[in-house]
Amino acid sequence: MKQLQHTPEGVRDIYNIECEKKLSLEGRLHKILQMYGYHDIQTPTFEYFDVFRKEIGTIPSKELYKFFDKEGNTLVLRPDFTPSIARAVATLFPDNDMPIRLCYSGNTFVNYTKSYQGRMRENTQMGAELIGLDSVEADAEMLVMVVDCLRTVGLKNFQISVGNIEYFRSLMEDANLTEDEEKRVLDLISNRNFLGVEEYLDKTNIRRSAKERIVSLGDLYGGVEILALASNLAPNSNAIMAVRRLEQIFEILKLYGVEKYINFDFSMSDIYGYYTGIIFRGYTFGTGDAIVKGGRYDHLLEKFGKPAPSIGFAFIIDQLMNALMRQRIRISFTKKNTLILYDENRRNDAIKIVRDFREKCKNTELIKKMPSKSLDDYIRYGKESYAGSLLYLRNNGEILMINLVSGEQKTIQSKK
Repeated sequence: MKQLQHTPEGVRDIYNIECEKKLSLEGRLHKILQMYGYHDIQTPTFEYFDVFRKEIGTIPSKELYKFFDKEGNTLVLRPDFTPSIARAVATLFPDNDMPIRLCYSGNTFVNYTKSYQGRMRENTQMGAELIGLDSVEADAEMLVMVVDCLRTVGLKNFQISVGNIEYFRSLMEDANLTEDEEKRVLDLISNRNFLGVEEYLDKTNIRRSAKERIVSLGDLYGGVEILALASNLAPNSNAIMAVRRLEQIFEILKLYGVEKYINFDFSMSDIYGYYTGIIFRGYTFGTGDAIVKGGRYDHLLEKFGKPAPSIGFAFIIDQLMNALMRQRIRISFTKKNTLILYDENRRNDAIKIVRDFREKCKNTELIKKMPSKSLDDYIRYGKESYAGSLLYLRNNGEILMINLVSGEQKTIQSKK
């Protein structure tokens, strides 16, 4: 049987410079999260199926990677971090009544259906969750933190679209659609096909005023000025309160000086079924999908036995990487490696230098020169592996020092 040497569909190897850049990007984002007082948490890569069951409001069951343990329990690879964090907090902090700030990094796994061909099934996410606070200040903190993270990695042209799921749901309830009708409308709105929405609703028994409100969602996108329009179109007090909350959040965002990165989109619907208040997504050039997604989920922890209002977000690292590369924004990482190349008779001297370098916390790669390879071969290897310099210990007692970045070379005598 021939051994497979390629990866399954939807996953891939990441190595060399791309891996270095990815880790560097994650490190810079992580530093911002810690600056805001968030503490690291790691949850298991797989959980019991119940953590992601339909009632939780996460990924559809058919898109989960499921398997069984030896007791016959159904386990799943995590498709989404938030339910895992909610379960962990309910377990680890059952009696805590103070705010909990947590951040995480890891991979998620979604077995996308055929309609999502081309999307990666394993993605790296880095995010933050603020648990125990239901306030406009908490909502604003998450948005400000997202903006700071994106600016820190070099993005200048991006927008955070903010909506409120309560406004959207108020319009759906006011329309009194059947379950199938609502699903069809949601699909059309998610594709921003508002002409299709209007044509479809014309075939239903929906009231004219309710239809006009839903179709008008296509116009409720833009700057702070659309909040007044959204308020005028609100069908009930819940929708009006949803707009008021966004107005209050925007006032706080102005204090932080990040309002230019914010726009509003009242057509935003559930990313996940557990969202209850504001929802937001971040977009930039070079990628067709959001680079960050988040929102408020005030009732999710109740399902794990701990009532606690919460809000969070997750960066989709792979999408962010794509955007940065396509915008030609440099993801900097330090070329720290030094190559120590030695001839046959210089092994002892080479090991002595390597030990000294590593004791000084310098990254050092030790290589014995092969007779079949030239110095140019090793210089090329060093550049390809993004080393900063090369020291070549020759049999004649000399050490050739080569700066692999500038190409400068210098020969010195070994110390006796």
